[in-house]
Order: sequence, then C-alpha cells, then structure tokens
Amino acid sequence: MRAAIFQGVGKPLSIENVPDPTPDADQVILAVENAGICGSDLHVTEHAHTPSGLILGHEFAGTIAAVGSNVTGWKAGDRVTALPLNACNSCDACESGLPALCSANLFTGCYLNAPGAYAQYVAARGNMLQRLPNGVKFEDGALVEPLAVAHHVVSMADMPKGASVLILGGGPIGAAVALFARHAGARHVVVSEMSENRRTRAAELGATATIDPNAEDVFEAYRKATGEARPRFVFECVGIPGMLRQAVELAGVRGCVVVAGVVIQEDVIAPIVALGKEVTIRFSQAYTEQDFAAVIDAIARRDINPRPLHSATVTLDELPDAFEALRKPTTQCKILIKP
Repeated sequence: MRAAIFQGVGKPLSIENVPDPTPDADQVILAVENAGICGSDLHVTEHAHTPSGLILGHEFAGTIAAVGSNVTGWKAGDRVTALPLNACNSCDACESGLPALCSANLFTGCYLNAPGAYAQYVAARGNMLQRLPNGVKFEDGALVEPLAVAHHVVSMADMPKGASVLILGGGPIGAAVALFARHAGARHVVVSEMSENRRTRAAELGATATIDPNAEDVFEAYRKATGEARPRFVFECVGIPGMLRQAVELAGVRGCVVVAGVVIQEDVIAPIVALGKEVTIRFSQAYTEQDFAAVIDAIARRDINPRPLHSATVTLDELPDAFEALRKPTTQCKILIKP
C-alpha cells in the first residue's frame, strides 16, 4: 500500500510503498476512505523522540477489508470509524470504560507498532469499531474523532440548559465545542479567536458571538455580547502557556474551567484567584465509546451539521505540502485526506 511516512524533525512526510497490514486476531483492517489531519500530528513531528518511519493519522473512516479470527459481529464491506485506541483491557481505566486513560494504551498513529491512517489501509481493534449509518458519509465519519473530543469536553462541564459559555480558541476543537455547547442548550456561546476565518466558522457552527482578542479586551467584549459579568463555563481550547491562567481569571464565581488544550511544558496559574471564586478546573482527555456513538447519532439524525469544520480535501500525494503548510497561520480548519 501507499502511505505517508515521517522521516524526522524538519523533514516533510514522504509517500512510499509499504507492506499491506494484516489483522491480528482482535483487529480488522480498514480500507481508508478519509482521514483527518490533527494539530497533535503536527506536534508529534516536532519532537526528536518521535521515531522515523511512523505513519500518522488517528481520525479516519473506511470500509472493512479484512477481519481477525477473534472478531465477531463485523464483516468485509461494513462502513465504520473507530476509536484509535489499543488499550490493555484489564486495568482500572479499561474496566471503568475509559480506555483512552489506560496507561498502556498505544494511540494509533503515534507508535511504530500502531501505524495510523495516512495510508490506504489501517488496523483497528474490533472492539473499538463504530458503525456508520447509511446517512453518514465517510467525510463525516472521519470527523467523528475530533467531534468526539469536543463532545467529551462539553460533557465534562455538566452544563444546565441556558448556560453561558466562553470558549478560548476557535480551531477545530474550539469550533466543535461551540457546536456541542449549543446542541446541549447553552444560551450564550462566545468564542475568542484571533483568526477572522475561524471566527466566521465558529459562528456557522453555533457561536452566538465572537471576539478578536487582538482587537478587544475579552472580559469587556464578553460582557457586551451577553449582558453578563462573567461566564459560568470557560473552555480552554488553545493549549499554550498562560491560557489556563486567563481562563481562571475570566471565570465567574463557582465557575467551571474545562481544559482541552494540550500544554506539554510546565505552566503557571495564580491559585488564589481560583480559590477566591471557588473555581472548578477539569481536564478533558480524548473520549469514550459513548462519545463516539453520540456524535454519530447526532450526525445521522441531522441534529448537528459538522460540515463547516471540513475546509479542504487532499490526496495522499498532496498531503506532505498540505501538512507543512499547517505549521504556519492558516485559514484552514479540518483538512481531510482521501488516500
């Protein structure tokens, strides 16, 4: 099969012929119809410890091409997506239905022995498959993974209907959080985002107001847009040092800050600010099978329209250039690959 191969930090992905995967007993092989480029894929390729030869890609949908000997309930030709998880199935996290939190989990597309979907075929665990109904296209199926991230983020807030929400960051996850916050019944959904294109996309997905933090004070702009002093719920979807501190400062009394942005290095907050307002801080990591199922059901029922997230489609040959272009400021949101 043809696949995009990571060759090392500072080098573009290369398109090569590699052996077709064969399924382990608990796996299926998917013919990839669409795969998504994720910001975390970009981050992975910037670290020296990432091994050369890696095939990235954890957002995908396709058709089952081969079925492992221990997999039941699935057959060749079934249309599916899958949680890109390869957990141990025996630890506390797995037994609690949280395989993404398994310390032994191999995230598809992050390990040489769990290659991803920047390829014509990809392996997935049989117990991680999710069926795509006839009304859900493969393009939508490849969006299920990032949408499930956002669905999980919103569910972590446990918001009542009519809530007021501030989202810091309008990239793919922040925009999807706006979508699901409105779907959950939030009255005010305000997105702070520097990119004009991303602000427009957030509005298309359900934001009731947007803020340009380069041109406006976020606190004052939020108050003007909503008539409220401070948001009860703040979602941090940027993932750079300083954003958590800002989220805590912006939150109201007994507000809830849900952190979706990934910061690898150490960060600093002022605990006294959170203490003075009794702010709750929660961190959201990945998703559950229930998040995937809820997203697929919402798409199938037309309760949500994720299409504004999808900004472009590229072929495998076009992928290296498209991937490198995302390292710079861009108007793109979610680029899908059709390998």
